[in-house]
Amino acid sequence: MSRTRAEAGIGVARRDYGQTAIVCTVRHERPHENIAHELFFPSGPFAILPTRRAGESPRAKSWYRSAIVWSDQSAAAPHFAQLDEDDFADEIARRAGDFLGRIRLDSPIWTYPLRVQFAHRMVAARLVLAGDAAHAMHPVAGQGFNMGLRDAAALADVLGEAKGLGLDLGAPEVLEKYGRWRRFDNGLMLAMTDGIVRLFSNDVAPLRRLRGFGLSTVNRIAPLRKLFARHAMGVVGDLPQLMRGA
Repeated sequence: MSRTRAEAGIGVARRDYGQTAIVCTVRHERPHENIAHELFFPSGPFAILPTRRAGESPRAKSWYRSAIVWSDQSAAAPHFAQLDEDDFADEIARRAGDFLGRIRLDSPIWTYPLRVQFAHRMVAARLVLAGDAAHAMHPVAGQGFNMGLRDAAALADVLGEAKGLGLDLGAPEVLEKYGRWRRFDNGLMLAMTDGIVRLFSNDVAPLRRLRGFGLSTVNRIAPLRKLFARHAMGVVGDLPQLMRGA
């Protein structure tokens, strides 16, 4: 909830997914090789994201650490989040498989409800929305933080150009340029992530076959693999000047 957005009278379009994210960090005995994995279950996606603590040596065994972003049905998530450490680790291993070896919990467990949300407007009088105040999306594609960075970079571009022209930085025509730019880009990403959730968070046989065919096709065609990778990194589309060359 953005208090500033509410005080500006900007409403939001919102839809709950009926899923809850269960987030934690785990240790594991085998290295992750800096490779992220995402597994799709009817109850929601399950992501394993490589990480390590600042200052840790890549050669140290303590480097074998990953973040877990586990989306499950909201009715079931509280049960999993309240398991003891051993049972919780067993549930993670049951979904992830054994490629990481033994798994141990390495952090508290956090949960939060998942929804798609989009502000009706990106700007108001001498006000702009960016990041979570403007949009919220499912973590299935890991793009929430990237989109916030793109908002900030686009705003810097727009304000830098206005300053160079001697314009009032808070003028409606200046802020509306930012609003039009980011509303289009954010809308595309929200539609993409929402489509992925709808496609994968179910167990309908025709959709299972369709997504299997689509993924195998992308895997066989190098240009498509590259395009999807660049989308995942947030380095496609009408990039702000600060992000070009990524």
